[in-house]
Amino acid sequence: IMNLCIIGAGTAGLCCARHAIANGFSTTVFELSDRIGGTWVYNDATGAVNGIDVHSSMYMNLRTNLPKEVMGFPDFEIGSNERSYVRSDEICDFLNEYADHFELKKHIKFNSYVIRVTQKMNKWQVLVKDVITNKIEFHYFDKIMVANGHYHTPNYSKIQNMNLFKGEYLHSHDFRSKEIFQGKSVLVIGAGPSGMDLSNIISRSAKRVIISHHSTDIGNAIFFDNVQQKPDVRELDENGAFFVDGSYEHFDTIFFCTGYKYSFPFLTVDSGIHVEDNYVQDLYKQCINIKHPTMSLIGLPFYVCAAQMMDIQARFIMSYYNGTNKLPSKKEMQNDTQERMEKLWNEGYRKRHAHMLGPEQINYFSDLAKTAGVKNIKPVMTKLHNESSKCFNENLLHFRDDNFKILDDETFVKLN
Repeated sequence: IMNLCIIGAGTAGLCCARHAIANGFSTTVFELSDRIGGTWVYNDATGAVNGIDVHSSMYMNLRTNLPKEVMGFPDFEIGSNERSYVRSDEICDFLNEYADHFELKKHIKFNSYVIRVTQKMNKWQVLVKDVITNKIEFHYFDKIMVANGHYHTPNYSKIQNMNLFKGEYLHSHDFRSKEIFQGKSVLVIGAGPSGMDLSNIISRSAKRVIISHHSTDIGNAIFFDNVQQKPDVRELDENGAFFVDGSYEHFDTIFFCTGYKYSFPFLTVDSGIHVEDNYVQDLYKQCINIKHPTMSLIGLPFYVCAAQMMDIQARFIMSYYNGTNKLPSKKEMQNDTQERMEKLWNEGYRKRHAHMLGPEQINYFSDLAKTAGVKNIKPVMTKLHNESSKCFNENLLHFRDDNFKILDDETFVKLN
């Protein structure tokens, strides 16, 4: 019987466990915290606790920015609830129901900090520290699935003269509640989903908020009155920022909503995995380690129906790990990846967009389904995801009032 290790018991790790167990693998999940749920678990603490960085980026009263109808798994939907956009603790409850339904918890070792993963004699040697007892143990596995999430290591954009600014800095990873901005002038850097959402949230406490970005398609009507848009920052001085349009503003705080870095601190340099400007290499179909295919990474692509994607990735990988399918040669896998990347570079994308899918996710799912002969994700999921993203961009202040219902594999309706 083959031993399989999973790192992380969030949405991705639980999904891997559900499929690994169903495929007859002897499965062990290592989870750093004392519970399941990963990024959905709210933790009041920020920074580091006992020398280990706090994982969660969850803030108070967060509601999902996607409808729950696209956030379940293909074989386990989120239960009925009159609202489509639910609270983070409801997602945690759902993940616990999923884990109980598939009897996953007995396979999870909690309070387990994975220090290092390395190859020893055709096995993966996993060095794990129990954070309660500080005991360190070696474990050996035939296969390993890395599911440590990608909303835990802050990415800061470089701004000229950052060292001069005398005010405060904060990254959204360390944001917990809006009260810390009471009466302040705040500069928000970045207009991804978090930057836009948080600009409105903190404007209920802050005196004024300026969101600096270079997106072209963001209207003004989607923000509260005390939120203003500006172009990119040219440089900082002691008290504020000069923008590329020549204007200047004073600020008390700079709030970075500049996203996260993919980070696998437990992988050694010879693991075959390296990250360059947030492009994780070298992977086949964005999930199988080409150099050492007995290792796979789950959940990297973003702007997707995450649980749905993780599920098809897990089933795709399992089809090779259980012997149903045989992987192409390393050269063929490299070529497949290179072809995809060439196409992206030619379309003007940068390395940091390598794992961005959005409307492209349907093609990714179909590619996995066709390549491995596994069941595809229902088209309605990607249709509703696209609709929700459109509503987010056009109606940021009220999009969470929308309620949806899925009618069949192709169709959804908006109920209000």
